Amino acid sequence: MEEVKLFRTWASPFGLRTVWALKLKGVEYETIYEDLANKSSLLLEYNPVHKTIPVLLHNGTPICESLVILEYIDETWNTTNRFLPKDPLARATSRFWAKFNDEQVFPSFIRYYMSQGKDQEEAKEKVLESLKLVEGYLNGKKFFNGETCGFLDIVFGWMAHYPGVMRKATNLSLLDEETFPYLSTWMKQFHDIPVIKENLPDEEVLILKFQEMREARGISISTEN
Repeated sequence: MEEVKLFRTWASPFGLRTVWALKLKGVEYETIYEDLANKSSLLLEYNPVHKTIPVLLHNGTPICESLVILEYIDETWNTTNRFLPKDPLARATSRFWAKFNDEQVFPSFIRYYMSQGKDQEEAKEKVLESLKLVEGYLNGKKFFNGETCGFLDIVFGWMAHYPGVMRKATNLSLLDEETFPYLSTWMKQFHDIPVIKENLPDEEVLILKFQEMREARGISISTEN
């Protein structure tokens, strides 16, 4: 019998993208929630290099790092709903933009909401510049892959939930329909996919979490643009 377990936290978008991938593939799995302030011995055993989530455990073998996990899921359960395109160039392009999200877009987004003053302004400039590039790449397509939800949609999927949560938690906004019409349309379409909508963190609890994180850094919740 096939055994699949997922080590994650309830709020992490990196763990969430793995949840979406498994759900879209129809893979049954067990969730093991981790407290990153008090990591379990199993997490440290299965991911001794980075010591963090997510970790996918498939028949006793750990697979680490969310982008690697997404590709592993796509290759392992490959009969339907392929995430990555078949064309080598298209696959390479998808990997490029996924790395761009993880190394530039998302970190700048978090830095903007979790800083103030000059650091916040620098982060805002960086994330808006990055989002404009993503907007240009999307360029009116229904999904990043074209007509169907795929690899990049899952990678960028945090945008369908976390910006709205952050706006409510901080009164700060980055993504507006006038500036980012393609992204705004895509966000709604991705969010409305049943598997996606049914597997999102509770908004109110997430708002409180982000407010507490800002307060811990001495940042006022009422900060304005």
